[in-house]
Amino acid sequence: MKNYSKITPVGTKDLLFEECLANRTVSSILGNVFSQRGFHEVLTPGIEFYDLFKEEVSGIPMEYMFKMSDSKGRLMVVRPDSTLPIARMVTTRLMHERHPIRLYYNQRVYRYNPGLTGRSNEVMQTGIELIGASGKRADLETITTAVEALSRCVPDFRIELGNAKFFKALAKNLPVSDEDREQIRQFIESKNYSALNSELDKLEQTQAVSIIRRLPRLFGGVEVLDEAITLCEDDEALKSLEYVRELYNDLSKLGLGDRIMIDLGLVQRNDYYSDIVFSGYVMGSGEPVLIGGRYDKLLDNFDRPAAAIGFGINVDALAGVMMKRGNVPEKKPADVLVHSEEGFEIEAIKYTGTLSEAGITGENSVFESLEEAVEYAKYKGIKKLAIVGSEIKTIDTGADN
Repeated sequence: MKNYSKITPVGTKDLLFEECLANRTVSSILGNVFSQRGFHEVLTPGIEFYDLFKEEVSGIPMEYMFKMSDSKGRLMVVRPDSTLPIARMVTTRLMHERHPIRLYYNQRVYRYNPGLTGRSNEVMQTGIELIGASGKRADLETITTAVEALSRCVPDFRIELGNAKFFKALAKNLPVSDEDREQIRQFIESKNYSALNSELDKLEQTQAVSIIRRLPRLFGGVEVLDEAITLCEDDEALKSLEYVRELYNDLSKLGLGDRIMIDLGLVQRNDYYSDIVFSGYVMGSGEPVLIGGRYDKLLDNFDRPAAAIGFGINVDALAGVMMKRGNVPEKKPADVLVHSEEGFEIEAIKYTGTLSEAGITGENSVFESLEEAVEYAKYKGIKKLAIVGSEIKTIDTGADN
């Protein structure tokens, strides 16, 4: 049998020094934003029962999940999404908590991406969930939190706004099966004009078909809403468009007009989105680094109905962009390498601790000889070497960093 012990599984990678620092930096920045806005951190298990992520609830095909069984033969999955486990947590352990409940998380999710197309199967994700709050105030709070989170990391981002109700109102009028309707949604999401047109050409050319054909191109400023309104007669669809306009206008008052775009082709894969949806993009990442929206019906599946809205951020993607731009602080070498003479090992360890208490980064030498310690310090860019014996002497190593 082939030995795979020296490679990582497809869609995963090792993170080395700078990459780890970048990820931790982004996670720390975002965690501070969420905490300062009143959200409380939670963590959910890395493995869950498959029942939690049934496709009719999660919108995630079973074949996209990494599966296993427990000791009783029950089907388990490695966490492919963070919102559903948090919904489970809210409706069980937090069932008596007063609403609204403001939660944030920072944890890995695992989802198989066929063909990958640059995506990873393992992603560090952080985000918020605002449970038990409906209406425009909650939507604005969530979207502006997303804006603040991205702005703390990168200056050139944009938020795209859409409404899940708009597509659903139009799609319900299509004389197609649920499978074909989902296929059409996927073509819109990927902006696959050719495949979408081929599928719609099979149908009677009604008004709904005409608008759905246009959806991938209904992207831009507020004029997109004006165009969509002239094409649409469905009352529910029209109300969803007016709500997007209302949010857009409110966000513009915060000076975000040049950061907010309208995208009526924004039809997220997770079927639990019920109303407003949004995505965040930054230069240097081909995929959205942020995806969110309102999911007012999701908690119905746990017999605890509650309005909810949230978003998730791909920390790996955001950290990668910041690394390329040099926006992540470099890991500096230790200020001092502490080397002990024979018999003074404990004193050297104590001295290293003293340096740490004084705010000086000290690394304890594990070398037997002074020559090896000096050579190592030069290689690592450590400029000072403290030699601990009957007295403490400090010398310059000649390192250039």
